[in-house]
Amino acid sequence: MPTQPKEIVEKILTSLGFPTTVEVHDLEEGILLDVKTEDAGRLIGRQGQTLADLQYLTNRILFQQDQSSPKVTVDVGSYRLQARDALVKKAKDAADKVRRWGDAVELEPLGSFDRRIVHQALKDDPEVETQSVEVDGTDKKVLILRPKNH
Repeated sequence: MPTQPKEIVEKILTSLGFPTTVEVHDLEEGILLDVKTEDAGRLIGRQGQTLADLQYLTNRILFQQDQSSPKVTVDVGSYRLQARDALVKKAKDAADKVRRWGDAVELEPLGSFDRRIVHQALKDDPEVETQSVEVDGTDKKVLILRPKNH
């Protein structure tokens, strides 16, 4: 039987010396593992990188065991939730500029998780399209928002 996402995260964090409690929540697009710890800052890392790495490892382990397993989002202290809300607001503000001025707007380089949030937030916008463009020397991509050609 495949290991459950909660147990994977608990085992990784216990091995790394992080005493934690993990709560499981169902999402439309998978499962949210909400990690409760006294050392949230270290677990989140600079710009959420440690948290992103933990999420990546968790999903890789799950995928190796069962390729049909749902996508797991790992959060600590609602960091991802707050960051997601801020990113959606930034994307919508940029889309407003595109509509107002008719010019393309470029967002800062983002990792795949964040780019997906922006693409999802604007996918139903009839006037704005998004495109990811590679940034040389990095695994991040810039998102460009531009008016849709009707």
